[in-house]
Amino acid sequence: MPQLDEAGRNILFREARSHVPFADTPVTDAVLKAVWDLARLGPTSANCQPLRIVFVRSPEAKEKLRPALSAGNVDKTMAAPVTAIFAQDLEFYENLPRLFPQADARSWFVGNEAVIRATAFRNSTLQAAYFMLAARALGLACGPMSGFDNDKVDATFFPEGRIVSNFICTLGYPAGPTSHPRNPRLDFDEACRVE
Repeated sequence: MPQLDEAGRNILFREARSHVPFADTPVTDAVLKAVWDLARLGPTSANCQPLRIVFVRSPEAKEKLRPALSAGNVDKTMAAPVTAIFAQDLEFYENLPRLFPQADARSWFVGNEAVIRATAFRNSTLQAAYFMLAARALGLACGPMSGFDNDKVDATFFPEGRIVSNFICTLGYPAGPTSHPRNPRLDFDEACRVE
């Protein structure tokens, strides 16, 4: 299988950061669609694809999001060109006859709340990570965060209850280097073992 060269690895990992500040350059619908078109190709269990995203971009939408943000995240979120609310559809299994036609996968989930929630959370998180890597591949910087009130976000953006928020992520084009150094990472021997 082909490998990314060092420049590609740098874009996705070594030089990529949770970014502040962003440039004033708008993030267009076409760019968001291009990121999605890459991110949606990543695998999920039984191709369940539970991720749903709301892109908070307009001043009105940002004001709706503001009350749910932790104090330390307000300024950077309001200043970002876009904030993605990464959420999970708890009725994702209704799409399985189309997305995974080789088995009756819908029946694996109907009525099994614990399996639905675990599968939706795990796979929507995985898809959100794909989305951030795709965004980086297309020149955007990302600022994922969990400093917000999920219940407030859900009441505002997903009042029907079928979709629930997971985490949020600011998106935009970087305005110069990030404002802080990278924090330490665990070494292989601290986090991994081979058996």
